[in-house]
Amino acid sequence: MLNRALILAAAIALCALPAQSQAPAAPPADDPDATLVEELVVRGRLPGPAWWRVQDADTTVYVLGVPSLAPKRMQWDRSIFERRLQGANMVVLPFVNVRAKAAGSLGTAFNLMRLRTGGPYEERLDPATRARFVAVRTRLGQDARHYPTSNPLAAGVQLAIDYRDRNELTNMDPAKLVRYLAQQRRLKVVEKSYDLGGQLGGIIRTPASVGRMCFEEVLQQAEAGPGVTLAAARAWAEGDVAGALNNERTYERCLSAVAGGRSYDERTKADTAAAITNALKQPGHAIVLVQLRPLLAQGGVLDRLRAAGHTVKTPGED
Repeated sequence: MLNRALILAAAIALCALPAQSQAPAAPPADDPDATLVEELVVRGRLPGPAWWRVQDADTTVYVLGVPSLAPKRMQWDRSIFERRLQGANMVVLPFVNVRAKAAGSLGTAFNLMRLRTGGPYEERLDPATRARFVAVRTRLGQDARHYPTSNPLAAGVQLAIDYRDRNELTNMDPAKLVRYLAQQRRLKVVEKSYDLGGQLGGIIRTPASVGRMCFEEVLQQAEAGPGVTLAAARAWAEGDVAGALNNERTYERCLSAVAGGRSYDERTKADTAAAITNALKQPGHAIVLVQLRPLLAQGGVLDRLRAAGHTVKTPGED
């Protein structure tokens, strides 16, 4: 029960699907990552993915923007990364890990039980949408009982997980590889986990209209298939930041409409900016990985650092 609750709670914050060629439903109001800082969206000049730099007199923090969703085991030119890894003070991975505190386990389980009632979800859909949903879930190898909920947001989250798994997409690459390479060199690896067990209550409190909008978007994206994600991953590997961001306006934006979603977003960005600021206190250099959209959005990680007076260099200035 608790493992399942963790999956659902994590998916609200982390699950991403590809942008699609057809027009998506309008995003929730007050999306924190809707607007990019255009002067930061610059194509990399060096081989491989694009890097940003945050500098002071004696320290450089190399910031690698990473996809929120990518094919598992994707290939990329690691020559610049390997060079910067040598002698690094630390490697900071994306702050996207989640856990559930023991004290919140009972409430988490109760919220999960509330979500897993009233299904199968497809019985609540109009005939046309039901036919589309049945076609998609059948292609994903799932039956109606796999979606035992009356909550549209919970159904959308589950569909997003199934889509990702079926198409071998992950939000853990390239961070998983970077962790392995850093540990091989016995470098300090910094990660951070957040307790999201209570986020299930946010799903329950989310208005049905918003949940249905998110479900519709996931359904459209699952129908479209992983082509755009694969193209965005190729763009990322070539330092094409704008192309890589084509994969970034996806289901995770629905988090902003869930109770507690905005505070979670604020916390992760503030913590990431603080981690970079702390890395600047040690002479030498460090490597930090941040997902692209939170890195480059207005009010995002780099925008906050510039506002605090730090020097930020773009990939075009390498």
